[in-house]
Amino acid sequence: MVCASCQKDIVAGSRFCYHCGARQPEAPGAGQPAAAMGPKRLMRSAVDKKLGGVCGGMAEYFDMDPTVVRIAWVLLTIFTGLPLIAYFVFWIVMPEAPVRYSSTTGATVS
Repeated sequence: MVCASCQKDIVAGSRFCYHCGARQPEAPGAGQPAAAMGPKRLMRSAVDKKLGGVCGGMAEYFDMDPTVVRIAWVLLTIFTGLPLIAYFVFWIVMPEAPVRYSSTTGATVS
């Protein structure tokens, strides 16, 4: 899949470009009813993770840019300290999203 903004290759089905952060025009499963896609689940990201995948998973769940979630998480940790404890709790409690392999592109898709 190619980013609509910067024209760089990204993982197929990505909602945001990992290079420039631009939102992609078509989300996976667009046009399908929510019941056909299954329930939305909060899971750690297997593809977009820096430490444990918690911020990447929250960004996917709330349909946000992962960088914004990470910046907010760091700022809250600096000023309150509570998100640091919450991060490790989420890391333990949240299941990791499965990584699927696309045979057509040869890339992992989440």
